[in-house]
Amino acid sequence: MVISGALDVATTASIWPQATKFFSETDAKAVEVDADGISYLDGFGAGLLLDIQRRAIPRGIRLTVSGLKPDFQAMLEPFKPEGYATLPSTSKPDAPLVDSVGAAIKALIADLGAFAEFTGEISRALVYAAFHPRTIRWKDVYRTAVVAGADALPVIMLVGFLIGFVMAFQSAIPMRQFGADIFVPTLVGIAMLRELGPIMTAVGLAGRSGAAFAAEIGTMKVNEEVSALVTLGLQPVRFLIVPRIIAAVAMTPFLIVFANVAGLLGGLIVFMSLGYPAGMYFDQLEQSISLNDLLGGLIKGFAFGFVVAAVGCMRGLQTSTGASAVGRSTTSAVVTSIVLVAIGDGIFAIVYYYLGF
Repeated sequence: MVISGALDVATTASIWPQATKFFSETDAKAVEVDADGISYLDGFGAGLLLDIQRRAIPRGIRLTVSGLKPDFQAMLEPFKPEGYATLPSTSKPDAPLVDSVGAAIKALIADLGAFAEFTGEISRALVYAAFHPRTIRWKDVYRTAVVAGADALPVIMLVGFLIGFVMAFQSAIPMRQFGADIFVPTLVGIAMLRELGPIMTAVGLAGRSGAAFAAEIGTMKVNEEVSALVTLGLQPVRFLIVPRIIAAVAMTPFLIVFANVAGLLGGLIVFMSLGYPAGMYFDQLEQSISLNDLLGGLIKGFAFGFVVAAVGCMRGLQTSTGASAVGRSTTSAVVTSIVLVAIGDGIFAIVYYYLGF
């Protein structure tokens, strides 16, 4: 086989099908490719020569390429035809159930270990910032507080209002059958202050701010801006993460308060639609809820804000390369935050029970 002239994108495309057809139909045991006449070779031409060698291997054809200029030969040296003799399968065999469960548990344990290590690093950075407040980028703290707090307020209040409205409406129907609809304010007040207010705020914060943290830091990681900070002698945790942690922890309790207020207003509308005056609603709230109920939810808010911000920042720093890397980090940040918030809420419930709080 004699190949001569310039092998570029145009000429290679015209002769590639002929070479493919020849190697799929020939019965020859040995083929010599005379490449002495090749005057130009680019990536497409090198791909043709590599493909010729690859196709000869499974058919047992002894193939030699002679006369190729040293510069062109150097383009082929990094690639071994044996590694491309068979195309990789696009489908992977299904792993046994035990192996899948074991791999999932192993990944979960590794993920929890990474989060614990990252939490320790953040705690050390926060302790350092507490003793050196001038090292904190307060402008970033303010900007993040506005984005994660003030800008999220309409969504948080809307969700809180709908939760209180729906909960009061759904509970009033069966409670009225037993003449207990007077206790709808008690149900709404305790549920909003102790559970639903903190939980829904944390979920909204995870879907909005946690995802934003992961996307911002992930984009910086892909663009190698984080590596540039390290090169300049700046610690990414203190420079990027501490301001976001402070802002999220500071704003989450305030968002919970507004979510609680919105939820109680939603319950008030339903209670008044049942024919009761607004004064009776507030009297029931005053008798049924206490300061401990509010404080219990706010304490959760500090913990949930830390978890959401820390997970979002951690996933951002874990972003790998590729077009979909930032998307995967964002999705993982939201899912992990919600799961950890649910686990944390269960832990708080047990602790509050034994403390009588």
